[in-house]
Parts: sequence; structure tokens; C-alpha cells
Amino acid sequence: MEQSRKWMILIASTWIQAFTGTNFDFSSYSSDLKSVLEISQVQLNYLSMASDFGKAFGWCSGVSLMYFPLWVVLLIAAFMGLVGYGLQWLVIQRIIFLPYFLVFLLCVLAGCSICWFNTVCYVLCIKHFSANRPIALSLSISFNGASAALYNLIANAINSKDDTLYLLLNGLVPLVTSIAALPILWQPQSQTLCADSVHREYLNFRCLTILAVFTGLYLLILNSVSYSAQTARILLAGALFLLVLPVIAPGVICTEEWSELFHPNYISLEDNDTDDLGMLNELIWKEASSMNVWTENSDGSKEKGRWTSSFLLRDRLLLLGEEHSASLLMCRLDFWLYYLAYFCGGTLVLVYSNNLGQISESLGYRSEISFFVALYSACSFFGRLLSAAPDFLRNKMNYARTAWLAFALIPTPLAFFLLILSGSKAALSAATALVGLSSGFVFSAAVSITSELFGPNSAGVNHNILITNIPLGSLLYGLLAALVYEANLGKPDQVLILDGSKVCMGRNCYIQTFKWWGCISLLGVASSFLLFLRTKAAYDSQERNRNWMRLT
Repeated sequence: MEQSRKWMILIASTWIQAFTGTNFDFSSYSSDLKSVLEISQVQLNYLSMASDFGKAFGWCSGVSLMYFPLWVVLLIAAFMGLVGYGLQWLVIQRIIFLPYFLVFLLCVLAGCSICWFNTVCYVLCIKHFSANRPIALSLSISFNGASAALYNLIANAINSKDDTLYLLLNGLVPLVTSIAALPILWQPQSQTLCADSVHREYLNFRCLTILAVFTGLYLLILNSVSYSAQTARILLAGALFLLVLPVIAPGVICTEEWSELFHPNYISLEDNDTDDLGMLNELIWKEASSMNVWTENSDGSKEKGRWTSSFLLRDRLLLLGEEHSASLLMCRLDFWLYYLAYFCGGTLVLVYSNNLGQISESLGYRSEISFFVALYSACSFFGRLLSAAPDFLRNKMNYARTAWLAFALIPTPLAFFLLILSGSKAALSAATALVGLSSGFVFSAAVSITSELFGPNSAGVNHNILITNIPLGSLLYGLLAALVYEANLGKPDQVLILDGSKVCMGRNCYIQTFKWWGCISLLGVASSFLLFLRTKAAYDSQERNRNWMRLT
């Protein structure tokens, strides 16, 4: 009975994530918001940045959990979103009038609600799935990437011609989802599992991941075709059925024999008792320390003369999972490489998604905005699922999680350079799919990487420090795009009046932005590669000692 409750909590977490990724559909209604408020592209960029700026207050959710139960924090997040998006919908419907500054604050409030929802889901996965924490986080977070595709289905089922409907849905749907999840969340924390239970839990995750892949394919294929409102309702019912289907999945695998048949060698560090875990950490530390001493003393004069070796070895992490306070974190070169990789990768793509509506419009695909937003969402979903690959493939091909991060960032510069070469619908679709996969992997893997590099107990605080780059990047990258856009509005042959506002048309509206973004994303790839080189020894040491513990 306890195990069933635990799986229901994970499924509730995926539901919350699936219907609270409301920042992904900003592009769907941004043009209407710009027209109603009669603002410039630069001012619209500030509204987009405001939503990301709300994430800078994500630490408030962690503090709230110290004083309130999870369900209270969940409801607070839901009501923040209701106020933030609901009042914006009243403004865009011209029911009420609010000055630009108040609309800015509403965007901040709405963005803050998303961060609170995420914190609730992170805590649920960490508390109830200690033995398979990275997989649980990846599976839960992945459904956040499906939000835009789901909202697109809901909007088309109600009224496909009203883009402002997204704002109303952003306020109401998370509230309804939160209320529906409340009975499930009133559950006690799960007890520590024995080794056999961990094996079965791992296989359940494999089943849930397969179901998640089918859900993503369903949303991706459906959002690539046009359909009527009546058809949209049927397709929406199918999507909701796929979201509910995982409820029965954990009952498929329930015997030790199935566990041994499918994955006989799987083991998790949490299976070992305290003495074994302590001995393992001591072995890792001794090995890493000896490696460091050897590197510094062997042929010392030659090493000192090589700047590259010095950079890769100086103050690098020797042990994974070592707790870092905020002050120690800020002194770590590895953290700043990680921060730069996220800033020039995941955050940059987030700004691209916020500008996707204007990019599509300038290239002549205004009627296809919903398709591109849904495509980005679906690919982000698959990218988040792929972040679990290091855990599923550990026994077959073991690489440091930071190596996976470096590989995941490579599609981003490729996408921007593709947009520089062509402004066709195929190029825009391919680029959007690439950045969706890349950003999805980064957003999902970042929680596990922060936990591994800088300690699981400090992950809540440290990860909120990491994502302070999101509002900063949103401001800088978005302002760059807006200034280039506004500069092209001064050219009469590239201006079109739509709904009473000036719209820049043509590839020149964003081509300079794509060049800058492409170069910046290359910096992110380089930074992530350096982070991998500096942390590779710690990951290799942990894996060797894990194998030793398995044999003994």
C-alpha cells in the first residue's frame, strides 16, 4: 500500500509539471499583448524578462517549506498564477486597464508561481525516491516541457482563433490541477527501500519512461497537423488518457524474478548501509587526493609551465556529493564554468522561445506560431526525458553527467547557424526542434548535476543561485534581440502595420541576433567542455569505487 501511494505521488508530480509550464506559451499571445498595450518591441522584451525575473525569487518557496506543508505551498503557487495571468487576461480583453508597470509586476508574479510549482515537485521526488532520485526528477520535469503542446490542444478545443485564451488557461488550469492533486499529496514520506525493492522501482521507472515517450510522440505528431475544434476535443481526451495511464504502470512489475531478468546488476548507492557508504566516500577521497598529488609532483617543472594543465587542475572537485555552502560555492571555479554553460546555453534558448512568436511573424509564418510553440514544447519534453540516459545506460556506457551536458549544448549553435543560412519554414522548424531538445536536457539535468557537484542537501539553495542567470540572460539576450528588431523598423521596406502596431518583416529582423546568439552559444559549449575535463576524474573515481563495492 505504501509503494502504491509513493507512485501516485510521482504521477501527481508529473501532472503538476505538465500543466504549470505556462512560460512556454508566451509567444502565442505576445503579439496581442504588444498591440493592446501599444508598446515597443523593447518594452515587450521587458515583460518577457519579468516572467524570468520571477525565478530570482525561487528561494522563497524553499523558505516557505520550512514553515508550511507542501500542499499549502502548492496552493500559494496556484493562486499567484491565477492573479498574475488572470489580470493580464482582463487587460488583453480590454475589460480593465492597467499601466505598463503593473503589467510588469503581474508577469513577475506569474513567473514566481512557476518556480514555486517546480520546487514542490523537486521536493516530492527527492523525499520519496531517494534511491533513484535523478530518474524521478527527470521523469517529472520532462512533463513540464509538454505544457505548451497540451495548452495548444486545450485552446484549439475551445476556440482556435483566440490567442488571448492562453492567458486565461494559464491562470485556471494550474489551479484546477493543484486542487485535484491535493488528496494525493497528503501522504507520509516513504521509508527506505531494500535492494530488491530498489530493483523493482528501477524497472517501474523504465515502464513509466516508455509511456512518457509515447505521450510525447502523440503530442508532437498531433501538433504538426491542423484539425477542427471537434477533433481537438477528441485528441485532448486522448492526451489526458495518456497522462492518467501511468497510474496502472507500477503494478506491471512486482516480482523479484522480473527484476533479476531485466536488470540483474542494477545497484544504487542508497542500497548500502551507512558503513559501506562511508567507506566508499573515504576510498573516493583517498584516490582523488592521490591523483591530485601525483599530478602536482610528477614532472612538476613541466606542469607548471603549461597553463592549460594548471587551469584544469587548480582547485578542481575531488569528491562528488561534497556539501557546499553558498560562500564556498561562489569561490569554486567549477561552479562559474557551470554557471557560464547554463547562461550561454539553457538561458539563451529560453529567450529564443520567448521571442519565437516575433521570429515566426517576421519570417512570414504568423499563422504557424502555435505550431512552432508546440514543436518547441514537445522537443523540450524529449530533451528532458533524455536527461535520464546517464542513469539508464550506466552499466553499458558510463560517462560523466557533465559530458552529457556538453554534448547536449552542441545543437544550440547549430540551430542558430541554420537560421542564418535559411529563413524557410523547414529551417525554422529544424532549429526550433534542436534548441528544444538541447534546452530540455539542460533544464532537467541541471538539478542532478548541481546535487552531484555541490551536495544533495545544499541543492535547493545552490540551484536557486545557479538559475539567477535566467533573469540576467533574459534581460541581456532579449534586449539585444529587441534593439536589432527596432533598428530594422526604421527601414520602410521592412515594416508592416498589423493590428495597429508596426511589425518588422523579413530575415534581416533577426539575422544579426542569430549571429550573436550563435557565437554566445559556442562559448557555452566551450565552458561545459572545460567543466567536463575538470570533473571527469571525480566521476571516474566514483564509478570505479562503485564497481568495487558491487563486487564486494
